[in-house]
Amino acid sequence: MTGGAGGTGRGRGPGGAGRPGGPGGAGGSDRSGGSGGRRPRGGPGGGSGEGRVGGRQRNPARAAGEARPRGALAPSERRRGGDPARTAAFDVLREVATSDAYANLVLPPLLRRRGVRGRDAAFATELAYGALRLRGRYDAVVEIAADRPAERIDPPVLDVLRLGAHQLLGMRVPAHAAVSETVALARTVVGAGAAQFVNAVLRRVSTDPLDVWLDRVGAAAGDEIEALAVRHSHPAWVVRALRQALVADGRDPAELAALLEADNTAPAVTLVARPGLADRDEVLASVEGASPGRWSPAAVVLGGGDPHDVVGVERAAVGVQDEGSQLVALALVAASPTVDGERWLDLCAGPGGKTALLGAVAARTSGTVVATEVQPHRARLVEASVAAVPQGVVTVRCADGRTVGSDEPATFDRALVDAPCTGLGALRRRPESRWRRSPADVPELGALQRDLLGSALDAVRPGGLVAYVTCSPHVAETRLVVQDVLRRRPDVEQLDARPAVRAVAGDAIPLGDGPAVQLWPHVHGTDAMFLALLRRTDDDGASTGPDAAGSARTTD
Repeated sequence: MTGGAGGTGRGRGPGGAGRPGGPGGAGGSDRSGGSGGRRPRGGPGGGSGEGRVGGRQRNPARAAGEARPRGALAPSERRRGGDPARTAAFDVLREVATSDAYANLVLPPLLRRRGVRGRDAAFATELAYGALRLRGRYDAVVEIAADRPAERIDPPVLDVLRLGAHQLLGMRVPAHAAVSETVALARTVVGAGAAQFVNAVLRRVSTDPLDVWLDRVGAAAGDEIEALAVRHSHPAWVVRALRQALVADGRDPAELAALLEADNTAPAVTLVARPGLADRDEVLASVEGASPGRWSPAAVVLGGGDPHDVVGVERAAVGVQDEGSQLVALALVAASPTVDGERWLDLCAGPGGKTALLGAVAARTSGTVVATEVQPHRARLVEASVAAVPQGVVTVRCADGRTVGSDEPATFDRALVDAPCTGLGALRRRPESRWRRSPADVPELGALQRDLLGSALDAVRPGGLVAYVTCSPHVAETRLVVQDVLRRRPDVEQLDARPAVRAVAGDAIPLGDGPAVQLWPHVHGTDAMFLALLRRTDDDGASTGPDAAGSARTTD
């Protein structure tokens, strides 16, 4: 337990007592601490409006002539600075905003450097990730409480308000502690004048529960999509894209709210016990609270703790990998019978989770895998991921995947294209990503996706299989890319991917209309992975090689 914990007043987040090192962390101590005072009351009152530090700001309660409530802290008694957990969360939000950093890469080492551990680390994790993930919701609440647009509030002050709003509306932190501790943080990081503005706004937020605020911000939205966007804290363009993707998969658009809510729920950490390198049953027996995955025969779901403490993770026999990611890689193998000595290609290999899984499987049949990655630092991550795979099975190359098809035509038996995408299918584990993408990203990525898929198809022999995969369900990145390539390639046919997925996951897995497979967080508990299976035919379009069970030639 670190310093300052005794007066933080922190409670557990929505996910319970979670993991301090990852997005599943929630947790806290349910202490109200020494904040004293009654539940704050009142609205934002006077002040600068934007929360800018400059002129003197009179306390709103004093300006209105109110007496200090019984039990409220005198100025000499107030905490003069934020506690370590809240300060760490604030620093993460600023780093994400100013340096385009990723919270999951910034927060764990920051906590280690500052010695923030245990429940304090879990509290900081839930606070930072929750404030980032639900930024759109909290900005709408703050705008009403402060009676001015969020754009008119200085960004550091707005980040403090987001942290306070998440404690009040998204965590079980007592209102008086959430307000007083966040105001103490504000004094340290944005100054005394802005701290008065923070106090006034958070007092106003604390007067109503979350459901009342959701009704209020929803009523202020322009239409149904805008209301869903602000209530569930997604950009409106993302909400529209997800609705279109549900319809394209034959699902009821009424599921949209459940999908958005799943995006806002921190996922459990899932491990992969790489076949031949680790035994899943042994991993399950060695980790308290662990359970088998629902769909992948290699998946282990952790009930808590640090995944790096699990036996086998350090030597890369076991790795952290979403179950959907495991499933699409294994489906490429299950799509047709394998023979000894096959050559496989992973065209966009970084950071290496799918490469390591394919390498472990290939090693059992004397196969080999060539993994290409255009970014040197990601290529190094691939090398680390395959460290446990037998020597000589995986070859990692730092190269542009778009040239592999022309450099090595008709060379490989199977290829995986895990194409760069908007990442809209992994919003639940990347809290800031939804705010970094825009509709303008989709056409640029679409051109790259088409080039990579074309290169992979050139790289496989006639009869060879290509799995086109994205961690986005956006129709323009998935079905439209595949359809466009098929129209231009008479030597390619699309297979029904559902039998291959069922061969891995079992017949009980719910799937759409096909021939592609789209996984969903609210249905499968995985990231929203998309999988299309394509086969290279003879140049005249004649099919070569055995079909996957139940595969179907498509004509569009």
